[in-house]
Amino acid sequence: MTPQRSEHVAVYPGSFDPLTLGHDDIIRRGLRIVDRLIVAVAETSTQDKRALFTIEERVQVIASVYANEAALEVVSFSGLLVDFARSRDARLIIRGLRAVSDFEYEFQMALMNRSLWPELDVIFMAPDNRYTFLSASLVREVARLGGDVSEYVPPAVLERMVERFGPPARGDA
Repeated sequence: MTPQRSEHVAVYPGSFDPLTLGHDDIIRRGLRIVDRLIVAVAETSTQDKRALFTIEERVQVIASVYANEAALEVVSFSGLLVDFARSRDARLIIRGLRAVSDFEYEFQMALMNRSLWPELDVIFMAPDNRYTFLSASLVREVARLGGDVSEYVPPAVLERMVERFGPPARGDA
């Protein structure tokens, strides 16, 4: 009798303010390597950020983007990521790395999390080359200044951003 393989559950944590196509790339590839993926929207940020959307708005819009993905769940969480992962029986964290500058911080976090829960593993994923420069803070800033962010966010996110900031300004001279 062969032992039954346990379900591979991963958590992809972040602020997702807003969800970008870089996040989308990591989520879609993450879904190919795990049985279940939990997109965990952090209620408290590890970095000082000016929020664009509330936690509830972020969870709602991300859930709408992935409404047809049965293996994906979107929830908010607070407190330690390891405690959240343990409570969801997820022994794997997925993190995106855009550039070498991300690595030092992410590596420290991964080691701290492993120290807090040795059964936890972290997978670092590089986004598609088209998105290596992309960050949620850049998208927020471009949108706040009237720029077109349609190439950087899923349509449902763009709709919310247009509601918040209005349509992009035209560059007509």
